[in-house]
Amino acid sequence: MLGTIFIVLLPGPNSVFVLSSATYQSVSAGYQAAAGIVVGDTILMLLAATGAASVLYANPTLFLVLKYAGAAYLAWIGWGLMRQAWRHWRDPTSTRPSKTTSGTNPRQPFRSALIISLLNPKAIFFFISFFVQFVDPTYAYPVVTFLLLGAIVQICSVLYLYALILGGARLANKIRTHPRLNAIASGAVGGIFVAFGIKLADATLR
Repeated sequence: MLGTIFIVLLPGPNSVFVLSSATYQSVSAGYQAAAGIVVGDTILMLLAATGAASVLYANPTLFLVLKYAGAAYLAWIGWGLMRQAWRHWRDPTSTRPSKTTSGTNPRQPFRSALIISLLNPKAIFFFISFFVQFVDPTYAYPVVTFLLLGAIVQICSVLYLYALILGGARLANKIRTHPRLNAIASGAVGGIFVAFGIKLADATLR
């Protein structure tokens, strides 16, 4: 549980996307993004449980394709947010918490979050390297262990994402009356996504 809490609290594209969705779209969008993260993590856990995720170790080419696709997607989101911030900086009167998170479909935060989750190397490495170490192969019912571990991960994740959504809603109220601050915050979030993309592109599978 301590390891799970530590991993969940580490800054990553999942948490930043949920926070930005709640801030620049709506609380509802934040919840949809959180649901996408939960579903994505569930899929990764199932892949780890069936041994499919370990294919990444045996196939470096597949890993390269996965990480560069993820890097490009994160950079695309970040670039869109930075462009939006620049437009709002030039025209502060039009700046307000946007109904879109640039680089994604504003009507589909769930799908965008799901893609980010499935391409998130932090989550992939966690499930195929750390998560499975707590499963005893000699135990008669390993599926029970996976279910318990999965429940711990999802409970910690949901609580953390819920806190981010509440924080995003409060942040939206504060920046609504500060156009320049909104532009700076949007640009900063965009820069974070670009940085995540660069870091992901430079990641190695160990």
